[in-house]
Amino acid sequence: MIQATMADMRKSVDFFQTDQVINIINGRKKQEIGYFVPNIFKADFLEFLKKIEQEKRLKNAKRAANAQMLDPVGDGTAGDGIE
Repeated sequence: MIQATMADMRKSVDFFQTDQVINIINGRKKQEIGYFVPNIFKADFLEFLKKIEQEKRLKNAKRAANAQMLDPVGDGTAGDGIE
């Protein structure tokens, strides 16, 4: 992985022809902005993102299921219409 500033990225035409992930930093504030992932890693990176999204959805579904189990419909209460 290499580090680069936004100015470095604007200057070079061949900059995006790399086979390494680029850590983009703000040159003035020395703060990390993000990452540039080249096309060579596209398939692997998309699989990684898909896995993260799936884990996030599963976590939210588990939270909803746990909340629903903690709030059962009993005698004298109104249900939500789901049978």
